[in-house]
Amino acid sequence: MSVLDGAVIGVDLGPGVRACFTTRAGGVSPAPWESLNLGGAVDDDPARVAANRRRVQDWAGVPLGWGRQVHGTAVRLVDGGPDAGECDALAVVRPGLGAAVLVADCVPVLIADPEAGLAAAVHAGRRGLLSGVVQAALRTLAVHGGDPARMRAAIGPCIRGPHYEVPAALRDEAAAVLPATACTTVDGTPGLDLPAGVRAILADAGLRHVLDTELDTAVDDRFFSHRRAQRAGTATGRSAGVVALV
Repeated sequence: MSVLDGAVIGVDLGPGVRACFTTRAGGVSPAPWESLNLGGAVDDDPARVAANRRRVQDWAGVPLGWGRQVHGTAVRLVDGGPDAGECDALAVVRPGLGAAVLVADCVPVLIADPEAGLAAAVHAGRRGLLSGVVQAALRTLAVHGGDPARMRAAIGPCIRGPHYEVPAALRDEAAAVLPATACTTVDGTPGLDLPAGVRAILADAGLRHVLDTELDTAVDDRFFSHRRAQRAGTATGRSAGVVALV
């Protein structure tokens, strides 16, 4: 039994796949990173971050590769080491390994083809999503024998369109690339719906099994939120999307 049982949002991506989205609960970090901060670049004590990551790896049951997100489209293969380098998507192409991407409002996307024994974790922020990071991850899985018709995907907690206000010019720029992202916030202002963009990309790629948690980090304090912390004038931690082939 893991100390994180009950503290993560587990998702079913098929047999032989263990996947979840972490919450703030179950870790050792004090406020303002309380408590399961997994980000190494937010001024938390590295020893605490390492302890939190060990708890997530214990839950996954296999070694995890952790990417350092840069809002790009690079996809790296997990090789068994903990540091996967700068990338916004990680692919797992053999059993006994897993991947984790860090988020605090951006969209974590987990994908698996259980029959082929493949999985990927994707960090889809605005820039990466519009540049094609989700498509890049799907192409990597396809190169290794993945079939979108068999793939399952899960969209995790992230800032949702009703609370993601942006300038009108930015909304229009995003909509020109990915029309599904354009929306209006609860305040009637221009917004971006990144999960809708992810769903559109996955559908266009041929995925038929897509779960959206529909959880909104902007208003749900079970999760870290960069925007919410900015408004409060404080630091915040990072959650993770985790997928493992067990």
